[in-house]
Amino acid sequence: SPPGAAVAVAVTGSSGVAAAAGLYRYLRDFCGCHLSWSGAQLRLPDPLPRLPAEIRVTAPGRYRYYQNVCTQSYSYTWWDWARWEREIDWMALSGINLALAFAGQEAAWQRVYRSLGLNQSEIDAHFTGPAFLAWNRMGNLHGWAGPLPPSWHLKQQYLQYRIVERMRSLGMTTVLPAFAGHVPQGLLRVFPHVNATRLGGWSHFDCTYSCTYLLDPEDPMFQVIGTIFLKELIKDFGTDHIYSADTFNEMTPLSSDPAYLSRVSNAVFRSMTGADPEALWLMQGWLFQHQPDFWQPAQVRALLRGVPLGRMIVLDLFAESKPVYQWTESFYGQPFIWCMLHNFGGNHGLFGTVEAINHGPFAARRFPNSTMVGTGLVPEGIEQNDMVYELMNELGWRQEPLDLPSWVTRYAERRYGAANAAAASAWQLLLRSVYNCTGVCVNHNRSPLVRRPSLHMDTGLWYNGSDVYEAWRLLLSAGAELGSSPTFRYDLVDVTRQAAQQLVSGFYLSIRRAFQSHALPELLTAGGVLVYDLLPELDSLLSSHSLFLLGRWLESARAVATSDWEAEQYELNARNQVTLWGPSGNILDYANKQLGGLVLDYYGVRWSLFVSALVESLNSGSPFHQDQFNQAVFQVERGFVYNKKRYPAVPAGDTLEISRKLFLKYYP
Repeated sequence: SPPGAAVAVAVTGSSGVAAAAGLYRYLRDFCGCHLSWSGAQLRLPDPLPRLPAEIRVTAPGRYRYYQNVCTQSYSYTWWDWARWEREIDWMALSGINLALAFAGQEAAWQRVYRSLGLNQSEIDAHFTGPAFLAWNRMGNLHGWAGPLPPSWHLKQQYLQYRIVERMRSLGMTTVLPAFAGHVPQGLLRVFPHVNATRLGGWSHFDCTYSCTYLLDPEDPMFQVIGTIFLKELIKDFGTDHIYSADTFNEMTPLSSDPAYLSRVSNAVFRSMTGADPEALWLMQGWLFQHQPDFWQPAQVRALLRGVPLGRMIVLDLFAESKPVYQWTESFYGQPFIWCMLHNFGGNHGLFGTVEAINHGPFAARRFPNSTMVGTGLVPEGIEQNDMVYELMNELGWRQEPLDLPSWVTRYAERRYGAANAAAASAWQLLLRSVYNCTGVCVNHNRSPLVRRPSLHMDTGLWYNGSDVYEAWRLLLSAGAELGSSPTFRYDLVDVTRQAAQQLVSGFYLSIRRAFQSHALPELLTAGGVLVYDLLPELDSLLSSHSLFLLGRWLESARAVATSDWEAEQYELNARNQVTLWGPSGNILDYANKQLGGLVLDYYGVRWSLFVSALVESLNSGSPFHQDQFNQAVFQVERGFVYNKKRYPAVPAGDTLEISRKLFLKYYP
C-alpha cells in the first residue's frame, strides 16, 4: 500500500485485556513499537503492515497477575489518577487480567472501627503514615509515621473508585482486601473480653510500633469484623469476588498445631463468604519460603486445606528462585500462580534471572498433578529493569520458552526505534551477565554505594563486571545514532549507574586495603577520588534524567497534601522510607534508591564521614570502632531525613555528555 493509504487491522479478544494484548502484539511484532515504565517508542510505519493471515493466540493459563502488597507503598503511594491510568493501560496492553485494588481501604476501616466504638485517637494510633501502609495492612506495624489525615482517606477513596472502574472496563478482575485478623489495641478497650493475642515484634521494630494483636479465629468478633469490613468495601466498590488477606506475613503463628492453623485459615475464609458467598481467597505464599523451619509440609497443608479446594489461589511469590509448589505437591491441590518477584524495596540495580523465568513456568505446568493457573509479576517496587518485565509479560502468553539472544536483539531495536549493532551487542552482554543470575538469587542491592560504610562490606557480584563496562562503552558509541531516543537515554543512565556502582566497590576495596596496611597517602587518594569526584559525578548523571531524581519522589509526596503540615509529614514519610526505614534505622537502606540528590547528600556524606574516621584513626593511632561510627553516622542519616532541603523535580545537564565524561575518567 502507498504511504497514507488506509490499512485495516482488526484485533479482537475474549475480553478487553485480551484485545489490548493483541493490539500490543501487533504494535510490537509488526510495527516495531515498545512500551515500558521508562518510556514509549511508538513510531508507526506508514502504511501500517498488513497481516499475512489471521493470527490466533491463546494464553496457556487463566491468569496473568500483577502487584505485590508492598508495591502499594514502595511505588504507588503518591500516585495521582493520571499516573494510575497510565499504569492500568500498560497492564491491559501487557495482558494482565488479575490485579490488586487496594487504595482507599483505610477509609472503610475507619468507618468500621468507629461503628465498633473506637475513638479517633485510637484509630490515629493504629494507622501508619502513607509510605508504610503496606505493613500496617499485614499487621507488621502500627502508628509509625502516622496519623492519616481525613483528606488522605477522601483522596484515596476517590482514586479507588476510578481504579476499579477503569480496570473492570478493560475486563480485569480486581482483588479487594479482606480481614486477616489483626486489630487495633483500641478494640480491647471496647471489648475487654475479646480473645486477642499479641504477636512478637517485626523486623527490628519493638512493641512501640509493632507487636500487633491477632484476634483468635474462634472468637465470634472475628466473623463480625471481617464481614462488616467486606460488606462496607463491596457497598463502595462492587466486587469481582476475589479477596486478598495475609495473616502471617513474616510473623510466626502462635502455634504450629495443624488443627490451629486450619482453624485460622477457615476463619479468614468464612469472614469472606459471610459477606460474599462466592468469595475466592488470594494469598501471598511468601510465608512458606520465608520461614521454612516453621512451615513444614504438615503446617502448609493444614493452612491451605482449611479452605475448600478451589476457593483459594496461592501466589508462589518467589518462584523464579525459591518455588514452593515443588515441595508442597502443588500446594496440596489449591490453585497457584507462578510469580516472578525479582525486586526488593524498589532498589535500583541491573538484575534478572532470565533463564529461570524462561523455563520455570513451563516446568511448573508439567509438574505432576500441577494446579498452576497462570503467571504473575510481583515486584516490591517498579520502574526498574524494564526488559525483565517485558520478557515475563510475553512469557505469560507463550506455550514454550523463547530464544533469549534473538529476543533481546529485537527488544533493543524496538526500544530505541532503530537497529544498531553496538546497542545490540551491549544488550547481549547484559543478558549473559547481570540479567542471568542462576541458583538462588535474592536481589537486595548490597553494593557499598548504598549501604552504611564499614570494614566488612559485600562487594561480590553474580556476574562478570567487565561485561557491564563493555556494555557501557558500546552504548556510549551508539549515542550519536540513538541519542534522541528517550528510552536510550534512560538505559544509558542505568548502565552508567551500574558501572559507577561497581567502581565504588573498587574504591572501597582500595580504601580498606590502605587502612589495613596503614598507608595514609593511598587512603587519602582513594577516599578523595570517591568522595570528591566519583560520587558527585554520579549524582550529576542521575540528576540529568527525570526518572532518577530524588525531587520527583519528594515533590510527588508533597503534591498529595492539602496543607503545609501534611506536606511536611508526607515528605518525612518519603525520605524515611528510602533511608532509615523506621525511627532508628530499623530496616536501614532496605529501600535504597540511586537518585540525584540522594547520592550526594546521603550516601556521599556517609562515605565522607567514613573516610574521615579512618584517616583520623591512622593519624591518632587509635583503632576504628564501628559502633562509635554507627552512632555518628546515624546523626547524619537522621539529619538528611529532617533537613527540609527542596530538591529539583526537573532534570539538569546532558546525559550523554556526563556519561562520556565519567567514561573518559573511569573506564577501567
